Amino acid sequence: MHRRHTKFMICFALILLFASSVLSQETVDPVVSVPGIEVSTSVDFAEVYIGDLITYTVSITYDSTYQLIPPPLGANLGAFDVKDYEPDISTMLEDGRRNSKTIFKVATFTTGDYQIPALPVIFILPDSSRQMVLADPVPIKVLSLLTDTTDSLDIRPLKAQHEFEIPIDPVYYWGGGGLALLLIALIVWLIWRRRKLAGEPIDDREAWEIAFEKLAMLKARNYRDTESFKHFYFELTEILRGFLGRIYKIDALEMTTEECKTAFALVRMPSGSFDQMLAFMKEADLVKFARFDPGVEKLESDFKFVHDLIDAVRVDEDRRRQMALTAEKNRQASKPPTTEEVS
Repeated sequence: MHRRHTKFMICFALILLFASSVLSQETVDPVVSVPGIEVSTSVDFAEVYIGDLITYTVSITYDSTYQLIPPPLGANLGAFDVKDYEPDISTMLEDGRRNSKTIFKVATFTTGDYQIPALPVIFILPDSSRQMVLADPVPIKVLSLLTDTTDSLDIRPLKAQHEFEIPIDPVYYWGGGGLALLLIALIVWLIWRRRKLAGEPIDDREAWEIAFEKLAMLKARNYRDTESFKHFYFELTEILRGFLGRIYKIDALEMTTEECKTAFALVRMPSGSFDQMLAFMKEADLVKFARFDPGVEKLESDFKFVHDLIDAVRVDEDRRRQMALTAEKNRQASKPPTTEEVS
């Protein structure tokens, strides 16, 4: 109680200091009443439980010849915290006087007998002097929810609620979570794929024209150290995968070497090309992922190999196209003429 009393005295001193600054350093003695001024305070509940909101109202009725300086919103309310407020709700009364109400919503989270301190209300009188009127303090008793022994046993039936809880099968829990993660991953992949495709301009050139152009640009770069070797092989294998993917309609850029092995085993590549391509991809993986140093001579020979492989596939693909055109012409020539063609 000594600490509370000390705290109250300090806060009250701060309020008086605030009032003195408002009065521009004039000395104003607080009084209980001034003719033509009525100040009253009230609360909706004088006895509450911890955490309950209390409506604290300061009502000020005064002669219209006086000028009111409303109570400060940061006024000391003792142990109570201000949660909300409505300042200076002013109305004109029938007798010509004014009424101003300031409403505070306050609460506290400690128990005990408290008092909302006397609140200073300042007026400017007709002669320009200032007068402070102290509103009456308001006693409030704050109770603990555990002090009422008649209600303390009411907490026990809450334990019985656990008996009615429906247990969650871990299979459904993990299965549902896994399905949700799979769905999210699918959505992210589709968005990424759409953006990637949308960001790539359509190149209508032949696949080997695009590949030879990229090889020329790669050759113009200078790859002479171990770290550069890795970048070189990343670009070189991507050029080859992109070319073969367009020729044989396989998404080779998104595949591992083992997946490429399975996919390209099902297509008709030039004789010996499949085994050579697979051996090159495995050696390139060592450079890209195992920091293998192939040396400049190996780098140049691998570049030539990819160039020759692309050219061999080009020649083979061109031959197949010519054979398909010849077969189509022969089929058209062997068809008997229609009645319209004869006439």
